Amino acid sequence: MQIDDTLLTRLEKLSYLKIAPQKRAEVIAQLSEIVTFVDNLGELDTEGVDDKFAMSEASTHLREDIPSCDSAINDAILEHAPKAQEHFFIVPKIIE
Repeated sequence: MQIDDTLLTRLEKLSYLKIAPQKRAEVIAQLSEIVTFVDNLGELDTEGVDDKFAMSEASTHLREDIPSCDSAINDAILEHAPKAQEHFFIVPKIIE
């Protein structure tokens, strides 16, 4: 996949990001490097490798799922939101 200015403009629109004009060439180069790396992963021979292969036999330690509600945490999070009302985030409408 070729990363060019047209694709970068499309990615900007999809991600709601704005890349400064002086950074565009650098970002295109970095994205091209990432895509090339991912393409190289497709060339790996994984024939005979178990789908559930893991580097360690140790299992993930699970914790008990206990619901809790600490309004101080909620208030601290919403305090940093650009817009909030009645304990909810206010976001722009994205579906028309």
